[in-house]
Parts: sequence; structure tokens; C-alpha cells
Amino acid sequence: MSDDSSKVVEFSISGMTCAACSARLEKVLNRQPGMQANVNLASERARVRLADGANEAAVMAAVAKAGFSAAPVDSQTRVREKAEKLQVYRSESRRFWISVALTLPLVGQMFFMFGEHGHMNELPRWLQLALATPVQFWIGWRFYDGAYKALRGGGANMDVLVALGTSMAWGFSTVVTVFSLDQHVYFEGGAAVITLVLLGKLLEAGAKARTSEAIESLIRLQPKTARIERNGQWVEIAVETLMPGDIFLVRPGESVPVDGQVIDGESSINESMLTGESMPVGKRADDKVFAATANGQGALRCRATGVGEHTLLAGIIRLVGEAQGSKAPVQRLADQISAIFVPVVCVIALLTFLGWWWYSGQFAEALVNAVAVLVIACPCALGLATPTAIMVGTGQGARAGILVKNAEALERAERITVLALDKTGTLTCGTPQVTDVVPRGIERAEALRLAAALEQNSEHPLARAIVAEHLLAQAQEPGKATIAASVEPTDAPAVNAQKLQNFKALPGHGVEGEIGGRQLRLGSPTWLGVDADPVVRGLQDAGKTVVALADGNQILALLAIADALRPSSRAAVARLRQRGIRVVMLTGDNAATAAAIAAEAGIAEFRAGILPGDKAAAIVELKANGALVAMVGDGINDAPALAAADVSFAIGAGSDAAIEAADLTLIRSDLLGVADAIDLSAATLGKIRQNLFFAFIYNVLGIPLAAAGLLNPVFAGAAMAMSSVSVVSNSLLLKRWRSGAPRE
Repeated sequence: MSDDSSKVVEFSISGMTCAACSARLEKVLNRQPGMQANVNLASERARVRLADGANEAAVMAAVAKAGFSAAPVDSQTRVREKAEKLQVYRSESRRFWISVALTLPLVGQMFFMFGEHGHMNELPRWLQLALATPVQFWIGWRFYDGAYKALRGGGANMDVLVALGTSMAWGFSTVVTVFSLDQHVYFEGGAAVITLVLLGKLLEAGAKARTSEAIESLIRLQPKTARIERNGQWVEIAVETLMPGDIFLVRPGESVPVDGQVIDGESSINESMLTGESMPVGKRADDKVFAATANGQGALRCRATGVGEHTLLAGIIRLVGEAQGSKAPVQRLADQISAIFVPVVCVIALLTFLGWWWYSGQFAEALVNAVAVLVIACPCALGLATPTAIMVGTGQGARAGILVKNAEALERAERITVLALDKTGTLTCGTPQVTDVVPRGIERAEALRLAAALEQNSEHPLARAIVAEHLLAQAQEPGKATIAASVEPTDAPAVNAQKLQNFKALPGHGVEGEIGGRQLRLGSPTWLGVDADPVVRGLQDAGKTVVALADGNQILALLAIADALRPSSRAAVARLRQRGIRVVMLTGDNAATAAAIAAEAGIAEFRAGILPGDKAAAIVELKANGALVAMVGDGINDAPALAAADVSFAIGAGSDAAIEAADLTLIRSDLLGVADAIDLSAATLGKIRQNLFFAFIYNVLGIPLAAAGLLNPVFAGAAMAMSSVSVVSNSLLLKRWRSGAPRE
């Protein structure tokens, strides 16, 4: 299936009741030509890749044929679904309490039926029939409807088990009542099972709603209005109508309506909802601001750069939604079991019925035990075990500034054995500065002017440092206007009066070009043949990157550039090594500079002099002997290596290409986020394992007990209802996870 001609569409699915439903629907969709589907029971979503002429209408038709309904997800889907679910919840609550009122007399009589004359306290059987019938066929109609749709679609689900089991109990009891047979009736069993299953569904719905609180809280942060400048006046408009380029005002205490760039004003903004960092960030002219972040005491006048679906917040909501709807590999076993579980249970129930009837000769006893098997065996807990934990885990990650692209990456992160780190912008701040200029035959200012002329159009961090240093030197000359050292290269058209011609960039080496008839080169000392120079060696031993400026074969100057280590890098490396992860630094710098930075960061292993195109090969080499290798990077040149790694992390301040290639994005440019992401992976996988263990053990123990006649259908119904609630509640314990310290 070609990705070039395909698209991914998300659908909301209604009508699924258990893991067997989601597994069957996924199988149905994947059988359709041009469709590749992933169905999530917890989020009630299906993500379908469409190709080869397949379209949304074909998906909805296939879903309907399978016994469910589907609708494409749009910007209003979440609001509409929330309203619909609230209405359904209220309706189901009313039906549940009516069911309780009808069932209590049936169950209550059981407490008065013990003793010598207990049968005299039994309710008249016609009254029992009158109480149980509405519960069976009105309150319990949802199970018959779901069972019919499942069987019509060629499968079986929880509804089949509940409808079959309770119908057997009601049918037998009705025959006994109508023909006045000398047998016990089991109206209370069927009614109690339906009532308890409804209770479980209500509790499960409430718990499942809490698993999506992370996205809901992010959506609530979005401002509804914005104050924009129109004809010299400030006008308040709906935020949806803002366009890129509009000028908007953020007053003290207000939230930023859309992504933008500060034009004027100075303030501090709380970006904790994006980054997880509680300290406010100072903002002034040219700084970026992001939608839904909270402004402090100052007013900011900004230009809109990202609106609607193109804001960072919208991207976070989209990524979290996709991750919550994705499927972890650990769920495959549960899906495979769920697909065959209901038919197997029906066979076990039939064998139980026949076995007990043959053994005891009591039809009623055989029937009760078969009903208990059918009721206890619901695979709901099995289907909810993984997706609920993924939903809560990815939501907690988003709150901590960790965006997970898919559940598979979250699962693999726990098993990382080797972590490869890019140096510039990852371990270091990514804003290098010129620390030394060593002229050889020309003035310092002239050396900077020529070097800046060669690098004026480059976005490389070292190039930006050289241009910034030249602008600062110009500003400090007598009679010159003050120029900020942070001016971008493209903001200073007068960096050089002479035109740069025949420019050529040589990746991994440097740049060359012609200025005023001189053929200049600027690049690594090795490329220009001065790597053995004592001055070069001394600067490199100090942990600085050295570039040389040459006119032909004549060296004109040496420039030393240093990029400070991020304050948190050493602590992050220590946390990673405590987890037993082998940390390797990859850099294009020379061995001496790399050694100095590695020593400062606490990294024992590094690979220096690696060209951008060779980083991916280094990752492949590290993956030898079965190691699970992760890569952290921030630049365009890191994208191939990120794609080659088993798990990839992109620093949020990095390039779009790196973020697109990565499995996890750290919104805060802080290496501690990698350690937090691995801890989150461990915590989430721990909950998934617990959930699967409970779900499997529940069925492994429950079905034999029911088949052995040791489990009453009423208790089986209660246990079945509580199993799903317990799994979802256990997943919700992940809400206690916080970034900053390892948690299991």
C-alpha cells in the first residue's frame, strides 16, 4: 500500500461493548480492499488508512454491516460525543435504578428463604415473573440488540453471553411457573445479572471518561476570543476568525489566543501547560508565544503566526489523540484471545450443562452452572487492559511536555539499552558563541567581516555565532549604532558590502566562496590542513570548536566557538546511566572538543568527527548484537538517524524535520525529558502488565469455578461487572505519575 496515495481518517465508533467487538470490527475493516484499520475499544475510535480508491463512505458501510455505526471525526466531534454520552449516561442511569427497584424484591426474598419453612416466604411465582420480565426484555434489550448485530456480522461478543445466559434462566423459570412444575425458579438470577452488568457499565463509563481528562483539560485551555487591531482600534473577535499576520494584544493576566511573535512589549509567560516547567519565561520583541499560555504582568503586542489547527496546542491535542487511539504490540495477544474467546466460552458452557445433567440428573442445577459460565466469562477487562493505561499514560506525558506519537514507541522506550545523543542543541544549549579570534596577518575585525560574509545565509549554529559576533563588533565601533548581539543573520542585510559569489557548502567540512576577487574558505582545521597547529590543539583541548579562515592556502585567522552544556544535561545523563542505559554522544566535532564536552556531561563513550550523513550508519552499528537503540536529536541533519533508531526523541525547539521523524517529542528543550519519558514508559507498561494479569487470572479462575458449580450466577455477574471497573481504576492510578523522579 503506497503512503503517497493514502490518507488516514479517524472515525468515532458506537455500539462496541467488549474486546471481542473491537477485534471483530478491526478484522472486518482490514479485510476490505484499500483499508488498514486500528480499532480502540477504550477511546471508541477507529483510525483507518485509505488507499486504492477506498473512501469514508466505504468504511462507514463496512462498519454498519458489522453491526456498529461510524462517523468521521471532525473539530466538533468531541463536543458532540460528550453531549451524546452525557444524555445516554443519564438515560442508562434511570433504567438502572428502575432495574434495581424491580430486582430488589427478587433478591431480597432469598434472605428469608433459609430454614425449615423458608419456601413459605417465597414471593408468588407470577409476581416474580411480572418483576423479572421488564428487566429481561426492556432493561436488558441492549444485550439482545448487541447480540443480534454481532451474530449478524459473523461474530460473538459479551452481549451474546449475557443475553444467552439470562434468557436461559428466565426461560426455564417461566416454563416452571406456567406449568406449575415442582422446580425452583431463577428469576432473581437473570434479573440480578442484568442489573449488575448495567452497574458495571455505568461505573466503567465514568472511569473511562476520566482517562481522557488530559485532552479535555488541554481543550479547555483554548481561549474563545482574541483582541485584534483593526483600523487603529482594538476589537474583540472569536479566536476562530483570526488569520496569520493579524496583530493581537495580550493584556496582563490573559491567555495567548494563538501562536505568534512578539512585536513589542515585555512580560513573562507561564508555559507550564506546554512544557511542564513551572517557571515563567520572559518574552520581548521577536520572541515566540504559544496559544493558551498565561501572560503575566506586562502587555504584549503580537503578530499571529499559527492559528486554528496550526498552533502548537492543536498539534499537541492531535498527537495525544493519535497516541491514545494507537495500539501497543503487547495488546496483540489480548486481541487474538478476544477474537475466539466467546465461541470457546459457549462451548464450555454447553459442556458444563451436559456434564452436570449427566452427573446429577438435575436439569435445573446443570442450567444454573452453565449460566454462571456464560456470565463470568465476559472479556471486557481483557479489552480495556491496554488502551486505558495508554490513554492515561500519554495524557500524563502531555502534561509533562512529553508528546508520544504512538503506543508502540511508548512500549519500546522502557526497553532502551543504548541512547545516542546529538551534541549541539541536545546536550548543549544550541546557541554557541565566538570565544576567541586569532588573526594571522589581518585585523580581528576584518577576519570577522570575511567569515560573516561567507556564513551570512547559513542557519548552522556555528555560522549564526560568527555573524552575531561580527554584528556585535560593528556595534561597538565608534560612531556605529548599537546592534543587539542576538540579531538574526537574515535581519542584517549590511553584514557585508561586497557580494558573495560562487558560494558552495561542503557538508562536514565548511564553506567556500569568492569575495572581492579572493577565493575564501572557512571550515574545519582538518579540511584546511591546520589540525596539528599548537594553537588549534590548545583551543580544542579547552572544549571549543575551531574553524579556520583561509585565502587559498594561506590561513588568515582561527575562530574558536563554544556551546555551553545545558544545566540539566549532567543530571539527565546520570539518571539514564542509573537505569543501566549505555549513553553515547555523536558529534561532528573533533575528538578533543568532543572529549571535553563528554567529560563535562559525564558521558564515557563518544564518537567524534561523524558527518551528518553518517549518523544513521552509527545508529545501525550500535544496534548490533540485539541492542535496542534510541536517538535524541534536534536538527534536520538528525532526521535520518532518528528514523533509523528503534526509539527516537526530538527536542521541541528543534527542526520540524526532526520532530516529524521522532517517536516522542520533548516540548521543553531539556534532556531530563528523555529520562522522564522512559520512566513514564515503565510506569505505563507496569500498569498494562498488572491489568492483563488481573484480566487473565479473573477468567482463568472464574470459568473453572463456575463450571464446577462453585459460583452462583448472581455473584458471577457482580464479579464480571467489577472486573472491568477494577482494570480501568487501576489504569487511573497512573495519574499519580509525575516527571522528575523514577517511578515504577
